[in-house]
Amino acid sequence: MNKRQSKILEWNNTEKKIEVSSLAERLDVSQVTIRKDLDLLEGNGLIKRSHGFATSGNPDDLENRLALHYPLKRQIAILAAASVKDGETVMIESGSTCALLAKELTLKKDITIITNSAFIASYIKDAPQTKVILLGGEYQHKSQVTIGTLVKQAATNFRVDKLFVGVDGFSVGFGFTGSDLMRADTVRSMAESAAEVFVLTESKKFEQSGTVSLFPLKAVSRVYTDDRIREEMIKVLTDAGIMVATV
Repeated sequence: MNKRQSKILEWNNTEKKIEVSSLAERLDVSQVTIRKDLDLLEGNGLIKRSHGFATSGNPDDLENRLALHYPLKRQIAILAAASVKDGETVMIESGSTCALLAKELTLKKDITIITNSAFIASYIKDAPQTKVILLGGEYQHKSQVTIGTLVKQAATNFRVDKLFVGVDGFSVGFGFTGSDLMRADTVRSMAESAAEVFVLTESKKFEQSGTVSLFPLKAVSRVYTDDRIREEMIKVLTDAGIMVATV
């Protein structure tokens, strides 16, 4: 994504609906160029299109959350993707940064992704070189993930080195937190099939707390985040034996 496309995305997230003609005028390019940019952004699930306009979707939809702070989330995803080798099988839970990680992994050879996220499976559907195993279970429409006993049972059939997860918050005394009890229970079951748990999150999540316990500090091996994370928070993590990598 170039600087012009990043600017379009930023404006669209803020204004929710922008005319093609307005974008062309602001950026001093032709409407044809803007339409090509919008085609690319729409193809990556970052905007929606209507006649003559770029629009953003429901703020609760994963597609819309994907567009929020997209350049930063993609940098985190690229950093995390470097830990995965060609031919590796990994588990990925849901979340916007995790979806971008899955996209980055499609650039590698012979990768297998095991996930409970129907969104991720659909998001990388145009990458036939990447094998996707979707864990079946009860479907949560809003988050587009499967949860519950069937997912837990399916996960026991696999053993991987890495599970990548997103989080909703953090508490020094509580550890990493989520916002949905069933999803949290499901991802902990997935973690039992992985040698290590890697967290992908923006640094702002360390300044807020979710409502549900996800993982204690001792259960996480690495955190991939951005360099706005406070030094005190890095110390808390590293003192617990967690490697912190920032972009």
